[in-house]
Amino acid sequence: MEVKSLASWGMGDLPIIIAGPCSAESERQVMDIARALKATGRVNLFRSGIWKPRSRPGTFIGEGEKALAWLKRVKEETGLPVAVEVASPAHVEAALNYDIDVLWLGARTVSNPFSVDEIVRSLAGTDIPVMVKNPLSPDIELWLGAIERLYSAGLNRLAGILRGFTPYGKSRYRNIPKWELAIELRRRIPSLPVFCDPSHMTGKSSLVPLEAQRALDMNMSGLMIEVHCDPSSALSDKEQQLNPHEFSELLKSLVFRKSSSDDTGYLSHIEELRDQIDSIDYQIIDLISQRMKVSEKIGEYKWLSNVSVFQLERWIKILNTRLDRAEEEDLDRSFMESVLQTIHEESIRRQAEVMDELRTRGSLNGMDDSHDK
Repeated sequence: MEVKSLASWGMGDLPIIIAGPCSAESERQVMDIARALKATGRVNLFRSGIWKPRSRPGTFIGEGEKALAWLKRVKEETGLPVAVEVASPAHVEAALNYDIDVLWLGARTVSNPFSVDEIVRSLAGTDIPVMVKNPLSPDIELWLGAIERLYSAGLNRLAGILRGFTPYGKSRYRNIPKWELAIELRRRIPSLPVFCDPSHMTGKSSLVPLEAQRALDMNMSGLMIEVHCDPSSALSDKEQQLNPHEFSELLKSLVFRKSSSDDTGYLSHIEELRDQIDSIDYQIIDLISQRMKVSEKIGEYKWLSNVSVFQLERWIKILNTRLDRAEEEDLDRSFMESVLQTIHEESIRRQAEVMDELRTRGSLNGMDDSHDK
């Protein structure tokens, strides 16, 4: 799968900056924000919600098709290309009729393959760029599947947007970043540009600069940031929108890093460090392999002694002692817990597999599990 580069979108150099209000609330509001963004000289694409998928009835659902005329005016008067979210074939048809430059699929839409299929059918035969936000749940296959559906319909000016995932407990952020899924998406489709939406990710305007810089440090292709002339009066998502001054200050503060360097000193030193990483990684693999072989031996002894595969007390002891050691080495406790859990699950699986094999072999030889009694 090979998608076209962002150069084919005709919006300037990387990283791409996408900005605009959460919702188009009035023609004046849209134009005021568009002029302010144009004045920065750094915005590549103007975004605004037209149709708003709200969780509960009775809340602002967007101005709908009439707002597309406002975006057309933005395009004509400022020269900024414009983007809207679409969630149905009717939305697609209306956006195309108003010469919208870029479309995006929201998290709720991407979470439903039936909805994606309907939109894909309505886009067949077009060459409009489409951005795909991650689904609500941290499911890489859903995210990848939406992109593949669009690509299969002949659309190859595509991009992903990391906007974070719905948290299952308390979090300082509205949506958990899970950067590793964006990295995995890029690994699966190396040519795919991936943007970050720190506004939806954080849910708080004060946290947007931190995650915006982090996204750039992760070499993402650009940012999508919500901007409103008066966020306190916004009809949707007022807590996460920056005002034009805050947005301008954010742009000034961002450090746009290179993906590499031609400096010979840097290249020499980074290669030495990468060699160390390679060596350590291979040692980790060798040690895990040795651990699994020991686990298989344990499985044999458990079968011979008619002992169950899993012992809770032993697992608790392993977890607590290893996590205490991890903290002594300044390793994050939750990270190490997930690593140990994964290793333990594989060890248990291997022990069970050994016992199953021995049980099958014993049955073929006329033995049963009471051989040790």
